[in-house]
Amino acid sequence: MGLLVQHETRTMQADSRQVKSDHEPVCRTDPVARLGSGRGPLVVKIGSSLLIGEDGAPRDGWMQRLVAGLGGRPGPVLLVSSGAIALGRRMLGLAGRPTSLAESQACAAVGQIRLAGLWSEAWAGQGRLAAQLLLTLGDLEHRGRYLNARNTIETLLERGVVPVVNENDTVATGEIRFGDNDRLSARVAQLAGAELLVLLSDVDGLFDANPKFHPDARLIAEVETIDADIEALADGPDALGFGTGGMVSKLAAARIATAAGCPVLLTSGLGDVDPLGHYLETGRGTLFHASAKPMARRKQWLQSLQLSGGTVRLDAGAVAALQRGASLLARGVVAVEGNFGRGELVRIIGPDGTVGQGLSGYGSEELSRILGHHSDEFEAVLGYAGRGPVLHRDDLILFMGGSASAAVSGADGGSGFDE
Repeated sequence: MGLLVQHETRTMQADSRQVKSDHEPVCRTDPVARLGSGRGPLVVKIGSSLLIGEDGAPRDGWMQRLVAGLGGRPGPVLLVSSGAIALGRRMLGLAGRPTSLAESQACAAVGQIRLAGLWSEAWAGQGRLAAQLLLTLGDLEHRGRYLNARNTIETLLERGVVPVVNENDTVATGEIRFGDNDRLSARVAQLAGAELLVLLSDVDGLFDANPKFHPDARLIAEVETIDADIEALADGPDALGFGTGGMVSKLAAARIATAAGCPVLLTSGLGDVDPLGHYLETGRGTLFHASAKPMARRKQWLQSLQLSGGTVRLDAGAVAALQRGASLLARGVVAVEGNFGRGELVRIIGPDGTVGQGLSGYGSEELSRILGHHSDEFEAVLGYAGRGPVLHRDDLILFMGGSASAAVSGADGGSGFDE
């Protein structure tokens, strides 16, 4: 198991080293020091249970203490904030949860204005401007819109503005949602080239058992690798699960961010104190270390895509070729499932299970006709020459044992295909 159990509180030493303009991955020896003194972007995710009190009113004082703690940080800060639906529900006089999608979206529309205003007021007290960014899953799945969002964030950070990001719940539906703001925060960390992602939660971190049922459960201080043993802690019958996300989504977010070279800190935001200052004093939390070999930014984007149009099934020889760094050729495809167009995301499945995912060079109808064929047969089958491989090596990512493979071309950051 890739972890260390919580030990005595550590003393954090500030690191004044300048971060390059492209925000190089944080040094593995000092990620927590970057919390207060880092010069690269810091992303902090806040759930609605921390922002909204039991009476349904916003916890203004807690927000101001958090912002005051972040205000003196040399580097830029981004917030990923839930709470719009909860605020809107109170403003519309609804006693319970919304009973329909339309009602939820109406609550979000009302509450988002209030939420943005609260954060704007809190940051104004620190002499800073806040900006609202509402994103949908589609915004980050489409390469052009993804780059536009990245450019907007980079421009705001260059001007000292604090982006406050939330999912655009007024238009998102169940099939095209991030699902929770944990995953969204990891995608934002990718966009910003963050040096640290902080997930503020209603638990202290990841435990080796559910402390609600096991009083002797131990807090895991550090996780080197998110392997099957770590995932089992969040997915078993005693797994911790709170709010919309739960521990499963937090591990999914940590996997996305750490593969991008961004360490992740999971710690509690409960109480009336500045949660980040409290962590620096107590050391109670779980730190997920970043990958020693973060992927190139295009590979990071490919790994984080969620909306699959279909499935491409391969034979064992094709899987072996992909693992050697080759592109996927039609002769190694044995079946095509789903209805997708050229350039859409597809899952790649081999004889032993999921292999990875990538952007298809052919639509499902074309691919169904050329599967198993050599490229010099394409013209006879299709009536026109083919367009190359089914999935180019620069347009796919492999999953090895549940994590992204660094063996794929460009995964070591050396690819020239950043855009």
